[in-house]
Amino acid sequence: MWAASCLASCCAACACDACRTVVSSISRRSARIAYCGLFALSLIVSWILREVAAPLLEKIPWITQFNQTHNREWFETDAVLRVSLGNFLFFTILAVMMVGVKSQKDPRDSLHHGGWMMKIISWCLLVIFMFFIPNEIVSFYETISKFGSGFFLLVQVVLLLDFVHGWNDKWVGYDEQFWYIALFVVSLVCYLATFVFSGLLFHWFTPSGHDCGLNTFFIVTTLICVFLFLIVALHPAVNGSILPASVISMYCTYLCYSALASEPREYECNGLHKHSKAVSTGTLTLGLLTTVLSVVYSAVRAGSSTTLLSPPSSPRAGAGKPLLPLDKADEHEEKEKAKPVSYSYSFFHIIFSLASMYSAMLLTGWTTSVGESGKLVDVGWPSVWVRIVTSWATAGLFIWSLLAPILFPEREF
Repeated sequence: MWAASCLASCCAACACDACRTVVSSISRRSARIAYCGLFALSLIVSWILREVAAPLLEKIPWITQFNQTHNREWFETDAVLRVSLGNFLFFTILAVMMVGVKSQKDPRDSLHHGGWMMKIISWCLLVIFMFFIPNEIVSFYETISKFGSGFFLLVQVVLLLDFVHGWNDKWVGYDEQFWYIALFVVSLVCYLATFVFSGLLFHWFTPSGHDCGLNTFFIVTTLICVFLFLIVALHPAVNGSILPASVISMYCTYLCYSALASEPREYECNGLHKHSKAVSTGTLTLGLLTTVLSVVYSAVRAGSSTTLLSPPSSPRAGAGKPLLPLDKADEHEEKEKAKPVSYSYSFFHIIFSLASMYSAMLLTGWTTSVGESGKLVDVGWPSVWVRIVTSWATAGLFIWSLLAPILFPEREF
């Protein structure tokens, strides 16, 4: 017994030392990666509790105090929402604390890049505390998460548009034949992929013998948008390029597929319904990994994007200059601290807050009534319409990005 206690103490001490080593190795450059890792950890915890926490939640009095009896899926969804709420509050608090940070000399800059042991402990305490709050708060969070998730998807669309236009401008700016040929080849590949993929959508999601008018409407609408992109981009007044049009066309086609694949497995027009019994842990792992990569990319890109938020102004010259001269080492350190921050810390954390809402909606099927699709990630009619509306919003924003400079020539876009 004494030996076991000593062994447990040694293991705990080793674990603490390992945590301290990892935390101390996080530098200024790797801080964003650490935040991404913490967010990924929240998704893993949500997924694990979604699978195993239902029997435990059923025994907690303040969670089981409701007028009607809920099934197992309700408790699984509740666990995901509570972890998501803790994650949301953690990043929202950081976002509020980082408002107005413009220079690395600001003390809050050190808080953003350091203090990781304190942050991890605070994150754990917030998540644990969420399991002691009443159901009404969690229900309210679920409602606002739908709106926050929609805004996060809109941010993803804006980032994509910024990326494709920047990509096109960079290659055109080289003004060499090789890069023009590269533009044509990439655009051709994207259009071929778009039309081949559209044919597969008709094959998978409009099976013969069934009335699949809704799926046909979704696919045809996407193809109309594809041709509309090309017509507007090649119009002489627009003087656009086919590269952004081809990439956005392929993305809209992917969103259409994602929407159709999210239809309930029992729906007769869903070509994947025959494989509903074959959904395995590996498939869920792949879906979760895709979600993590998408969310992390959006958060990192949006946090440093100048298209969504203007870059912070540089500190005033001579501000905070010491009365006594410094030696070269101190002067160099002072200059390093006086540098303006490279991205908005506050906006960076806001994106993670919205991503917390979005990931919760993915893991719960955008509703607590997950039904027979409760074991699948991002499946259900709410998810279908979210994807389709996102596709239409992408089409609208892309066309607006082409027409806005013509309609408002005096403004800079």
